[in-house]
Amino acid sequence: MTNQAPTRIRIDDFAAPQFSPQAAALRAAVAAHAAHVRLESDALLADAATQTGLDDFGDASVTERLGVILRALRDEGGLSPYGVVHSYNALLQQLKNRLLIQDLLRRHPEIHDVRIERPIFIVGLPRTGTTHLHEVLSADPRLRSVPFWEGLEPVLRESERPAPGAPDPRVARAAGAIDMMDVLMPYFRRMHAMTPEHPEEDVVLLTIDFTTLQFEWGLILPSWRAYYRTHDQTPHYEYMKTLLKVLQWLRGGTRWVLKAPQHLEQFGPLSRVFPDATFLVTHRDPVPVTASLVTLVTYYARLYVDRPDPVVYGGYWSAFVADLLFACVRDRHLLPAERSLDVRFHEFMADQFGMLERIYQVADQPLTADSRTALQAFLAAHPRGRHGTVEYDLTAFGLEPAERRTALRFYTERFGLTEES
Repeated sequence: MTNQAPTRIRIDDFAAPQFSPQAAALRAAVAAHAAHVRLESDALLADAATQTGLDDFGDASVTERLGVILRALRDEGGLSPYGVVHSYNALLQQLKNRLLIQDLLRRHPEIHDVRIERPIFIVGLPRTGTTHLHEVLSADPRLRSVPFWEGLEPVLRESERPAPGAPDPRVARAAGAIDMMDVLMPYFRRMHAMTPEHPEEDVVLLTIDFTTLQFEWGLILPSWRAYYRTHDQTPHYEYMKTLLKVLQWLRGGTRWVLKAPQHLEQFGPLSRVFPDATFLVTHRDPVPVTASLVTLVTYYARLYVDRPDPVVYGGYWSAFVADLLFACVRDRHLLPAERSLDVRFHEFMADQFGMLERIYQVADQPLTADSRTALQAFLAAHPRGRHGTVEYDLTAFGLEPAERRTALRFYTERFGLTEES
């Protein structure tokens, strides 16, 4: 990899990732376990049950979805030995989460009576300001989000419950996961900085029901994408709502602020399950968005495959962008006009606090003195590019900017977006 300047880098090893000695040693240690790992449902279900002492996974249909994901990983993923172990452990964690959640609901059925009222959903592609907007709104003490550590492990097993005043062990585990990510992908924080308290996307809750496009992040899994898009997601958003009740019962909160890109093609299910929600739909020139997204995904792919093909990833993930934007244009009318707002990136960046005031008005959320102070403090402490930036180049992925601009003009014109160079 070549540094052009201290704060701006160009990644040039997408097709043949290069690792530091520390990262190479870590990968080798993990990969050594691949010979003993089976990407099969029976092995995962048995391990999850053994490690938790529980065996009720809830709705039996979850095993069908798990099977589809596993077949896609085996047949299409092209996983490296490290990728096999990494995938197994990630799926195992979600199964353990599911068992612990199901057990908690069994022991405390009153959780189902918790009310999830007027959540705020941030809906938009990565690189359109969703993360920044999610972070700044989460800084308001009157709004509740899912921090990274809680998203990784929503329910703590009883044997690990800390004494009053003692730290929650999940926070340290989340910090360890971020440290490992920094070793394996040192430039990732330039594109998506993480901390244990960082507000996480609510797709982490949907992964526990094994139904989200998140499972193919960093991969090429066309069979999983096809399966997901041909199944009604309404019952899975209902499951996500139940998980919000669990988290609210465990740690409080009265109004949620949530976000995920895949909601762009799920306006119908989302608005049915959360009929009183407010929707903030973020928009930005889709050409640089495509460039940054395919860069991010292809860089992330080194966790799964030894030699990701940038051209293949470029084609697959640029189609992902186009599909979501088409769905957004097609379904935007499904969102309630009085409780939705199109947040254009260039307008947000030109006057961040002015946009926040508009958001609070649309969301009917009081902008108190304490809230205003918290928002302003966050904006002052978190300028854009504080971790350095990455240079994006569509042509490195076999894509032409002019062709993408023409192909995505339907979206640019629909939302009156400013074209970026």
